[in-house]
Amino acid sequence: MRQVSFLVAGAIDQPTGGYFYDRAIVGGLRSDGIDVDVIELDGVFPVPDSAAISALDRALAACAPNTSIVIDGLAAGGLPEVVERHAANRSLVVLVHHPLCDETGLAADTRQRLLEAERRTLACAARVVVTSQFTARRLVALNLAEESRITVVEPGVRPAIQARTASQGPCRLLCVASLTPRKGHRLLVEALAQVADLDWRCDFVGDDQRDANEARAVREAIEHHGLAERIRVHGPQDSESIDAHYAAADVFVLASYYEGYGMVIDEAVAHGLPIVTTTGGALADTFPTGAGMSVAPGDANALAQALRTLIDDAEQRGCAAAAARSARARQRDWPAVARRFAAVLAS
Repeated sequence: MRQVSFLVAGAIDQPTGGYFYDRAIVGGLRSDGIDVDVIELDGVFPVPDSAAISALDRALAACAPNTSIVIDGLAAGGLPEVVERHAANRSLVVLVHHPLCDETGLAADTRQRLLEAERRTLACAARVVVTSQFTARRLVALNLAEESRITVVEPGVRPAIQARTASQGPCRLLCVASLTPRKGHRLLVEALAQVADLDWRCDFVGDDQRDANEARAVREAIEHHGLAERIRVHGPQDSESIDAHYAAADVFVLASYYEGYGMVIDEAVAHGLPIVTTTGGALADTFPTGAGMSVAPGDANALAQALRTLIDDAEQRGCAAAAARSARARQRDWPAVARRFAAVLAS
């Protein structure tokens, strides 16, 4: 297996965890001498427009029969009719970060339509790769794929600089996540408003262009609660800048309603940061015991209490940071993850 076509929805350099996973796999495969052709599909996904339908159809038709084909589930899941047309003479691997129907804020009819479409798409796959044990269980529970056709390839982490500890001045909070409804930024703002009596500053780092309405709502919530001087929205950052934010932070916080894995939690652990997060989706599995505090998704009061505890109690914050540093030893690096992905393709 020396040739791989890797199909993604839009540009692969988009600043989200799913695209970061895709880029890391592509880079790891190439480092191991595998020829990877990244095909960036035009159009709107996962509820496709005509450009998306045409782009996926042309891309699959152009792939040589002996090429290993990987399609990110965001690109494939909503287009079963195209995938079915090419599956008879192509061996397809579909990479699922989380079921499309689990996205926060979908209308009931859209959710049902995506569920049915993704079920048809995954039925065509020779193999389904998922990024967490949670997502594997979720696919089986939704009758989207049989357990025997699913392989879990969990994310890796990059080498990380140890975050500062016992810093002077306000407690520095960091949230790295795109400003979309699922990530819970407005809930986090509400929780932070409840601990406004404490000395803290918070940085929101992540794509603020993906959902313009949500980004505007987050900024309005910050203004409404009078927190504009304490919460900074930075937008997307390059890897070097994100690393600098991690290194300067005291506590990492993610208020997500649902994650298919939650790679930023691994990144925070790699930097030795104490964490406040939720149990949404795979986070209940991937959050290391003792590395901070986790609460039910959607509960602003519980989130505020967890934040109060770690902001106000330096000793507990230190214990959580120590647990995070201990968990670093169990993390995978990206080259090892890419080799596992390659083994799936080779089989």
